[in-house]
Amino acid sequence: MKCTYCGHTESKVIDSRSADEGTRIRRRRECLECGKRFTTYEVIEYTPILVVKTDGARQPFDPAKVKKGLVKACEKRPVSMQDIDDMTYRVEKQIYGALNDEVLSSYIGELVMKELKDKDHIAYVRFASVYRQFSDLTNFMDLIREFEESKK
Repeated sequence: MKCTYCGHTESKVIDSRSADEGTRIRRRRECLECGKRFTTYEVIEYTPILVVKTDGARQPFDPAKVKKGLVKACEKRPVSMQDIDDMTYRVEKQIYGALNDEVLSSYIGELVMKELKDKDHIAYVRFASVYRQFSDLTNFMDLIREFEESKK
């Protein structure tokens, strides 16, 4: 494993432990060249899942895109990166847990909206406005009414 500080390719494992409910292994490593420590993760390699876009195009599922959307929605909100990582993990888990070769992009969007709705209502509205392509204020008002009714 390449050292993130000096680029040396030899390191030793200091500590290993299970992470994310046993789906990843977290390893603390020490570079044999510079002596600095860094963390790596070992993950299960999944069978690729294709995302079917609204125009019918297909592309491989990329959890990094889910995380990017969550980061953008949660910008300047009191949501930690750990919370964003946890939400990304739960969405990814549901997608792979469905055991389908293909998943609709709308399904992924709904999973993300559900996570945000439970975490931060402003981030939820931000994401929904982009995801649902709001064209006017009426769309916002409908979403806010829907949100308020679900909280009752």
